[in-house]
Amino acid sequence: MVSNIRIYSREKAADHSADNAIAGAVEGPLERSCTDSKDRIVVAPELAGIERIEARFRGKGFDLHRHDTYALGVTMAGIQTFRYRGASRFSPPGNVIVLHPDELHDGAAGTDDGLTYRMMYIPPERFLPATAERGRALPFVASPVVDDIGLARLLLEAFGSMGEAFEQLKFDELMAEIATALLDHAGAPQARAERLAQPEVLRACAFLRENIVRQVSAQDLEEVTGLDRFALARQFRRVLGTSPHRYLVMRRLECARALIAAGESLAAAAFASGFADQAHLSRHFKKAHGMTPGRFAALAAGRAG
Repeated sequence: MVSNIRIYSREKAADHSADNAIAGAVEGPLERSCTDSKDRIVVAPELAGIERIEARFRGKGFDLHRHDTYALGVTMAGIQTFRYRGASRFSPPGNVIVLHPDELHDGAAGTDDGLTYRMMYIPPERFLPATAERGRALPFVASPVVDDIGLARLLLEAFGSMGEAFEQLKFDELMAEIATALLDHAGAPQARAERLAQPEVLRACAFLRENIVRQVSAQDLEEVTGLDRFALARQFRRVLGTSPHRYLVMRRLECARALIAAGESLAAAAFASGFADQAHLSRHFKKAHGMTPGRFAALAAGRAG
């Protein structure tokens, strides 16, 4: 694991222009960090359920882990290297990173100069309107490193200054354009003849979000959706790229992260977010985020050394 990562409020970082960012220029405090031994993660305020970060580190950043979201980012400076789908990948400044839901990956700086990148984590359901309109399944982009200046500019516009407020309509339009760009890169095939049960899957998602602290059964979801557990599992995977249980675990982790970042103890955060105990939280946290919740707590409190 990389040491000395600190989480700062985005208001302390300067804006980047899209063109300079694509060229790999990093301004303001992050430019000064290139000569600083401290590694950093800048976390933006949540935006419509989408997490956005800017990270700067040397060496290894994260162990193997996976998200239930799309992870889309832009390499800002340095060489970004990671393992993904059985191969080592490399991204120079200006390239776009496209990681799919539930795909294992890690992260590291490819040279001694270190690495700066921006990444956003987009729930697959944000892309459903675009995929439905084009009669497509979720886009799968075969190469996780994409050289597309247009898509990079879209992502950087969605990052904004990472602290600014977005009008909902503008943000929805950006999400639609990003989804369209991913579909174009994917050359996504037409959805299979079986109907995509999007309304049923979204009802299941709403039920899971509202019940993160209780033990949800397959029968509960059958009653909510009207689908049997086998059909729901298949449809959930097709619509969102993950399973109902993993979706529930990730929502619990979102809750736990917020509580830990607010200063709650790990044991209390585990209980309040639906985990059996702190050890249960720790196992899932490490698998999902590549670090322990204790490490995250130290980062969030600025105690990492």
